[in-house]
Amino acid sequence: MTWQPGDAIVRREIVGDAPWLGWMVNVVEDSPNLLAIYSPPGSRFHFPPGDWPTPDGRHPWHGYQGWQGQGTLMLQRPMDRYAVWLFWDGPDREFQGWYINLESPFTRTEIGIDTMDLELDIVVAPDRSWSMKDVDLLWQRRQEGRFSLNDVRSILDLGDGIGRMLDDGDWWWDDEWIGWEPDPAWAVPAIPRNWELVDCAIQPTCEVNMSRPVSYPQRARSRRAAFSR
Repeated sequence: MTWQPGDAIVRREIVGDAPWLGWMVNVVEDSPNLLAIYSPPGSRFHFPPGDWPTPDGRHPWHGYQGWQGQGTLMLQRPMDRYAVWLFWDGPDREFQGWYINLESPFTRTEIGIDTMDLELDIVVAPDRSWSMKDVDLLWQRRQEGRFSLNDVRSILDLGDGIGRMLDDGDWWWDDEWIGWEPDPAWAVPAIPRNWELVDCAIQPTCEVNMSRPVSYPQRARSRRAAFSR
């Protein structure tokens, strides 16, 4: 399955074997070595009900209606456990820097891609100085049961490795992306009906596992059979 520039797909974040967040994005590039997607301003967040592994049982972004600002470009190579996000601000689209979002390798579904957020992030300024973000939050997620101790250590090792890559100047993404702009003709339709019922592409043994069982929404029928546009 290959998408064309401008195609609208669903980006889903997975916990366990179920999606707990989904929103529409536009495909910018889909090649053997790179998937680039654009999260446009106003793209609405959707949160399926469930008893999720957080203090209040809801996704941390619950309460936000959708993507804000100038939109965000997301670059990820197949099998990388991180994506490079680019941010702009203001009517002149002033570049704000890169945000390296640690996440499981994306996997394709019939409606888009699935990924699992790994909580730890790296903020890279336009001058290429960088800092680690959400280390304390990662340990909090461990206490909540979302990650095991081994998971946390693996994620921290991954972050350290990316930091060494940045220090060495080994940037695989092209600076030309800084000047990229979305096609104004692109449209983001409403999310497909029953988007949350489509089978998850991430397997329980892929990347980070849950450290304890968590209750997820019950499905009374086949997820794939229930999907329709």
